[in-house]
Amino acid sequence: MARETQTPQRRSRRELARSSGLVVLAVLMTLFAVLNVKQVEVNWIFVKSKTPLIIVIVGSLLVGILFTHFAELRQRRKR
Repeated sequence: MARETQTPQRRSRRELARSSGLVVLAVLMTLFAVLNVKQVEVNWIFVKSKTPLIIVIVGSLLVGILFTHFAELRQRRKR
């Protein structure tokens, strides 16, 4: 069995810019969440509760990521 050598593929400038942008965005979101640790009153649909603001921020971010993911999947199916 002959072993094939693969040459490493270089990333395009667009991929590098996107990756860099995502890293910067992740750092900014992390700083924003960590600096907001106060307790806030959250009005859920049926109850009110006091929750650390960091939980609200991270939860909102995760919900946004999920909605974006499913919207992209739906868009790909239409094509």
